[in-house]
Amino acid sequence: MFCNVVVGVDGSPASLAAAHWAAHEASRRGTGLAVVHAWRRHPRPAPYVPMDRTEHDWAEQTLQDAVDSVRAAHPGLRIVDRLVCDAPVTALVAAAAEAELLVLGSPGMGRVSGFVMGSVSQRVVARSTRPVVLVRAGLSAADDHFPATDGVAPEEIPETPYRAVVLGLDVQHPCDELIEFAFDAARRRGTDLRVVHAFRTPPQPASDPSLVTPPAVPSVPVAGPEALAAGEHAVVAALRPWCEKYPTVPVTETVTAGRAVTVLVHAARDAGLLVVGRRTSGGRLGAHTGPVAHAVLHHAACPVVVVPHV
Repeated sequence: MFCNVVVGVDGSPASLAAAHWAAHEASRRGTGLAVVHAWRRHPRPAPYVPMDRTEHDWAEQTLQDAVDSVRAAHPGLRIVDRLVCDAPVTALVAAAAEAELLVLGSPGMGRVSGFVMGSVSQRVVARSTRPVVLVRAGLSAADDHFPATDGVAPEEIPETPYRAVVLGLDVQHPCDELIEFAFDAARRRGTDLRVVHAFRTPPQPASDPSLVTPPAVPSVPVAGPEALAAGEHAVVAALRPWCEKYPTVPVTETVTAGRAVTVLVHAARDAGLLVVGRRTSGGRLGAHTGPVAHAVLHHAACPVVVVPHV
């Protein structure tokens, strides 16, 4: 059965959070969910496998536990379980190619208040031809919504408003797949779309060492009004056809000077989803995530979706 949403599980709390997030996403899309677990045979049993179990048995149990948890929370959802004997990256990239969206877990927040993105997640994001969402450990369905008022029952949480979707837009490489994903995500949630574009300020000229008196105004790089106006015009032009296609989605645009990563992480502090792009072509050799997407994946607190595009 074809499933629009696929989630990779490995028995960790992060992958279980990802499985439940993926189940909610499948419900929003009105489609099925494929739960995938990849395992490998080893000459000697892996240390995490109990002495009285085979690796295959342990893999089956890991997959079944995740499926049972999701089914209990989403009894009406169509779920397919897939146990694959292959390298995790290979198995997940192949599973993603048959779907519209792949969801993976991230262990949680690191020492720098960001995602701890494992090597498997990083390589899958870099190689997948489909959008990949990373969901941090500890995230629940309630985190997709604004805080509920006192007295709201758990089953009433889906009725509270969704948090906004944030789109990081590079006006030099606007991409239909990226923009449409963000608009569609906001439409399905019935929430706002916040489009953020950051541009770099010109470098600060070196000060004259012969000056004895310091300047009266601090020498901070300031973006001129022309650069700001050009950025705003480019954002509006890129979004115009999509605003017409999705007239029910409220859109706000923010154009500001600064590092893209810093601006995006700040904009997504109270968001429900952050959408960024990953270019699949360019001068660099091999699969790569891209500097902005890579950094955002490590530092954003909300789920992050990376959309590949040319």
